Amino acid sequence: MLIMSKGFLVLVGVGFLIAAPLAYFFMDNWLGDFEYRIQISAIVFLIAGVASLLITIMTVGYHSIRAASANPVKSLRYE
Repeated sequence: MLIMSKGFLVLVGVGFLIAAPLAYFFMDNWLGDFEYRIQISAIVFLIAGVASLLITIMTVGYHSIRAASANPVKSLRYE
């Protein structure tokens, strides 16, 4: 599972590093147009990053367990 999840975690991490500054820039501009201005805190991005990583780990884990418990004879029969 660790070997499979490493590639996905790297992709999610790179995606987050690209998306977080863009999201901050656009959200800051959008929130600046309101009369009562609020600040975006870093905790919002931290929670989003951790949630993305947890969802990735759970998804890869589920598919790894499913693939490990599958009967290889059925897979070979269809090929």
